[in-house]
Amino acid sequence: MATLHIDIDNKKSQQVVLAVVEALGLHYRIVDNKEGADVKLSKKEEEVYNRLKDSISEIKQHQAGKLQLQTIDEFLAEIS
Repeated sequence: MATLHIDIDNKKSQQVVLAVVEALGLHYRIVDNKEGADVKLSKKEEEVYNRLKDSISEIKQHQAGKLQLQTIDEFLAEIS
């Protein structure tokens, strides 16, 4: 058996997904999360989250012309 976790933030989408799940004859469980509920991350998850958040911030700065990112050649030279 496989488990699929889907976060849905609006009722209309939830109804559509449930209709498909029911049409396929699959079993499901709905867990309502309170708006803004805090999820406790492990240290490793928090580290990954922060690295991704920083990377996305750098990409946005690059797209706005505020940051020059390394070329692929510069990156490869750095790691070799």
